[in-house]
Amino acid sequence: MKKIILVFLAFLAVSCADNKKNEAEQPVQDTVNASEEPEYRVLDSKFINKDSLMAPFAEELANFSEERYSEIKPLIFDQNIPEIQDAILSGALTYEELALFYLKRIQKFDRNNNRSLNSVIFLNPNLLKEARAKDQASNEGQKHAIFGIPVLLKDNINTEDMPTTAGAVALQNNLTGDAFIVEKLKENGALILGKANLSEWAYFFCGECPSGYSAVGGQTLNPYGRKILDTGGSSSGSAVAVAANLAPVAVGSETSGSILSPSSQNSVVGLKPTIGVLSRSGIIPISSTLDTPGPITKSVVDNAILLSAMTGQDPEDPTTQNTAVISNYDTPLENSSLEGKRFGAIEGLMEDSLYVRAVNDLKNAGAEVIIYKAEEIELPNFLRLLNLDMKKDLPAYFQNYGGELEVANVEDVYHYNTQDSLARAPYGQSLFEGIMKDSATEQEFTAVKDTLRLNGRAFFDVPMEEHNLDAVISINNYHAGYAAVAQYPGITVPMGYGEDGAPRGLTIFAKPFEEQQLLEWAKEFETVSQRRISPENYTD
Repeated sequence: MKKIILVFLAFLAVSCADNKKNEAEQPVQDTVNASEEPEYRVLDSKFINKDSLMAPFAEELANFSEERYSEIKPLIFDQNIPEIQDAILSGALTYEELALFYLKRIQKFDRNNNRSLNSVIFLNPNLLKEARAKDQASNEGQKHAIFGIPVLLKDNINTEDMPTTAGAVALQNNLTGDAFIVEKLKENGALILGKANLSEWAYFFCGECPSGYSAVGGQTLNPYGRKILDTGGSSSGSAVAVAANLAPVAVGSETSGSILSPSSQNSVVGLKPTIGVLSRSGIIPISSTLDTPGPITKSVVDNAILLSAMTGQDPEDPTTQNTAVISNYDTPLENSSLEGKRFGAIEGLMEDSLYVRAVNDLKNAGAEVIIYKAEEIELPNFLRLLNLDMKKDLPAYFQNYGGELEVANVEDVYHYNTQDSLARAPYGQSLFEGIMKDSATEQEFTAVKDTLRLNGRAFFDVPMEEHNLDAVISINNYHAGYAAVAQYPGITVPMGYGEDGAPRGLTIFAKPFEEQQLLEWAKEFETVSQRRISPENYTD
């Protein structure tokens, strides 16, 4: 199968046509030839099924009629959070019915049928009880816009009442407390819907496995081309569930491309924030240098709301102490404008007709677009950075945030999997093998990080300074690796569909801590383009 060479190194050969000569040397992320049906060794999970997933809600779902589902569907399906809240405020809908609506769709589409997407691993058994409590409290005082809204969490994010597995069999019993961002979501009134499937170990595990696969969750599938189009990774289940209206919003995580890739490939909005905007405490890591959680939604306004609901200074994550808590992400973005903004478009991407159309959309909205030739800059030892970070960061997670487990490091997990490799690691463990073999002195490791950061910054800073740019625009996760090491935030917004039906996203990168500007620009592009279409096989 013509597919992944390596997951997280998502910098896609610098700038496509600008650097064709180096493409073979640069690892790329989750690209599948859409004309070839992927050859999945494993499709459905051997560890979960629809009956076990839905068991806690059997009685309530039996009493939730198809008639009522159809009545409330126009109030929820493809609606943004403010529109849903308006329906609840008017009395046309309750938070309990909102939760039941998504449970019904998960029951209908996610497991064990010819339209299954395998995007959800666990559901919160207390969801409906908590939703009823929100209904009783719904008229009490001013609330965050996330109040009562079900949120799906990528299954590397700790939360009570459900295991946190990273898709790995070794962590099936990893029962923990809430991650810091989950505490913030609950403080702001969000309902935790459940846990989303993901590329196992956030796609830093098996070099030959397809994106969206985990041993616990099975193979996540793209609703725009089930078993044909790649889901992107590693936040595959988060993006798929939002795209198919199995959840209103979801949280993903990114090291290099793992929010931007699945969001763009499933026609949703994904934001990779600057490290320090959101806490990483209680999230199964790859790299403390690069990791960050981030929101995945159908609209930019929902993205802003979800981001806002997770922010806060976490004493256990020092990166969040370097920036003030920003409280205005959940504003309606009313003051957004593209007038006079200067965006850099990469010359090598101008062969893509959807990108060219997006460039024209930006121009028509008042932006100036400067086409430039991207500099050829390498990212040496990117893989080593991930190896060395995960080697120390995973044991720290187990010690500080993990449940009672029999594994304490990468080696333990590797040897656990070899005891039943067919069920636990059918695609092998080549990336874990690389982690175990790698080592460096502290001085060498510091040099690796410093070089990557400087090179990543140079990729963006040189053209931004030369052309006085506010941002750089790209496609999907093509330049996510540079943004990762530069610690630049990025947002992707649906910009259309290829001839094969594959969704594509316009991705905007800005300087650190310019999330508010990114959201405003993305909102304007979304408004003038309006390119997102729901997957046609999942609209009933």
